[in-house]
Amino acid sequence: MIRRVTVQQHPPQAFFVRGPSPFARLIFFSALSIVLMAVDSRLHYLNEVRQGFATLLYPLELVASAPVRIYRHVNSYFVDQKTLTQENARLTTFAMNQALDLQRLTNTEAENAHLRSLFEARQKLKPSTELAEILHTGRDPFVHKVEVNIGTQQGVAPGQAVVDGFGVIGQVTRVYPFTSEVTLITDKSLVIPVQVARNGLRAIAFGHGRDNTLYVPYLPTSVDIKEGDKLMTSGIDNTYPEGLTVAVVTRIERDPNSPFAHIICTPAAGTDRRRQVLIITGSLITPPSPITKKASHAPRQ
Repeated sequence: MIRRVTVQQHPPQAFFVRGPSPFARLIFFSALSIVLMAVDSRLHYLNEVRQGFATLLYPLELVASAPVRIYRHVNSYFVDQKTLTQENARLTTFAMNQALDLQRLTNTEAENAHLRSLFEARQKLKPSTELAEILHTGRDPFVHKVEVNIGTQQGVAPGQAVVDGFGVIGQVTRVYPFTSEVTLITDKSLVIPVQVARNGLRAIAFGHGRDNTLYVPYLPTSVDIKEGDKLMTSGIDNTYPEGLTVAVVTRIERDPNSPFAHIICTPAAGTDRRRQVLIITGSLITPPSPITKKASHAPRQ
């Protein structure tokens, strides 16, 4: 015989015990919130409680915001690196431009001082003068010549003296319509009458040619001349105005076997310092021809 077993099904029990209705809870907590806000607004009783909760929750806030902060730091690092690289390049370019401007300023100040000295030299000279600028110098180391940017169109003629604010530069030896060739006093083909400023002793200075010096030959070993003496133009050749500085005596050699002293001088002026010169275009007496050694029959020392 088969017995039938009957299983009774009981309804499942609720997981949470049912309390007040949701509406009742809403009314209760709303009223509690209003009371707490009023008490806090009037009596400030909840400041300590709020600070305590903020202190307890601060570590959780740090943990929660850590990914965002890490992302911002990494992004800021790469952005700042790029910005610093660009700023460094910009500042480097700016510094180089400033250095170039400073060099130009220094050069301009020196050129301004030189032009002032030329102006003062022009005021001292009675003949008329023309301001010229050196275009280029010769490539031959044994030929001391330069080319300037004015010529016959500006009244330049062969034989005219060329000076700057420090003294005599040389003499015009060849002229073109818009340029002129100037032979320097250190060239071996040029001579210039001079006198010692200290005692008025007259002599003739020759260009050495091999270096930037002059020498004064045919003076006896007993001549009254010393190192440091200044040689000035004597004015007897009607080319150079009297009293212009030519050179300074730098070395005197006296050989007992020679009747003449070997006197070496350094020019007071020079085209290696500045590019501007003055050409004396006004004639002192008559237009002279260039004074060169070819016109002199005295043997070179």
